[in-house]
Amino acid sequence: MKYYLKEIETAPRHELEALQSFRLSQKIRDVYKNVAPYRVKMDEAGVKPGDIKSVTDLHKLPFTTKQDLRDNYPYGMFAVPMEEVVRIHASSGTTGKQTVVGYTKNDIELWAECAARSLVEIGGSREDFVHVSYGYGLFTGGLGMHYGAEKLGAVTIPASAGNSMRQLEMFRDFGSSIICMTPSYAISLLEFAKENGFNKSEYKLKAGVFGAEPWSEEMRREIEDGWGLKAYDIYGLSEILGPSVSCECVYQCGMHICEDHFIPEIIDPDTLKPLPAGEQGELVFSCITKEALPLMRYRTRDIAALAYEKCECGRTLVRMLKPQGRTDDMLIIRGVNVFPSQIESALLQFDNSATNYLIVVDRVNNYDTLEVQIETPVDIVGSIADLQVYEKKAKSVIDSAIGVGVTIKLKEPKSIERSTGKAVRVADNRKIKNKFGK
Repeated sequence: MKYYLKEIETAPRHELEALQSFRLSQKIRDVYKNVAPYRVKMDEAGVKPGDIKSVTDLHKLPFTTKQDLRDNYPYGMFAVPMEEVVRIHASSGTTGKQTVVGYTKNDIELWAECAARSLVEIGGSREDFVHVSYGYGLFTGGLGMHYGAEKLGAVTIPASAGNSMRQLEMFRDFGSSIICMTPSYAISLLEFAKENGFNKSEYKLKAGVFGAEPWSEEMRREIEDGWGLKAYDIYGLSEILGPSVSCECVYQCGMHICEDHFIPEIIDPDTLKPLPAGEQGELVFSCITKEALPLMRYRTRDIAALAYEKCECGRTLVRMLKPQGRTDDMLIIRGVNVFPSQIESALLQFDNSATNYLIVVDRVNNYDTLEVQIETPVDIVGSIADLQVYEKKAKSVIDSAIGVGVTIKLKEPKSIERSTGKAVRVADNRKIKNKFGK
């Protein structure tokens, strides 16, 4: 088994926690001194830097949220002077102001190291050709994996997203062996490849890291079977770092978190109390080595669980299980909690080619409606009887999976917009808040 930093990745738990405790106690002093909004939060909570001596004291600290970043837009949460910042990234900002993040030179090195570590975890090496099809720019995906591939010493192909024909030609002609992109774009490319006579035997692809959006195990199988590679999950968010906060290893049993840089917690999103290992709740991170934006107890809104058992790969770093939705995209339909990932999983179990869909939620006469728009399979477009059977089966499997009745709306093939970045899967037209206040 290969490692990037074996002494860290296989460290005994007590040694890792000792390192975390030292770094946390040092970093909280920096944050208190240099970040005025967080200093106010700590003072209001009655907590001083000296109170934080180890990871067992983490629960004493106040939380930070995306709203803190928006309230102090653009640079009010930075912990270093702007002359030390060498890079700015920002979230897509689909609601409200963008969340702006900064990086020092050391932060960029840290990020590159974590990304290189992720590539090694999936079996990558300096002999690989890493094809980066995440978007480049303010979105962290492209440059994050780009720097990681270069740090590893692999050949880096900065393809960015879009231009499907060119992507497929580069896969073949440049000898791409590892691809990095959103899972929805991988499915879109696969569909395009089949339509244009490309064959997976023409490629040298062996692995791919897919992130930036939720995806199901059914979609993983679709990608693996279609491309003839191993599909790995990678996790990150710009506020904490970007892609490679955690990544799966070759055993695909959860994503190893870079715990020497980020301390994870799972909390109950209602009570905000920490939950025991193995229980599912909201994922929270504290940054203990970052310089420009070292957020403490940052609420990611992702719902996940942590597994501390030693992995078969030999790594002792905690694994986060695939997020099962978010506290801020959970849909409450007629009193029932529904996550889009549940609908996707049910849909793909029924028809593994139904990878393009749209969930439309509305409220009519004070009654919640849930519609799932699916593209009609090409082979049954002309048959009314087959269309009715397909629609009935789709409704049955989704109703059963989520416990709420849905309406199925069949659309023309290729009529649902494809995405080269994060796919938009939900249109909630009710303009109401869920139980988490979003």
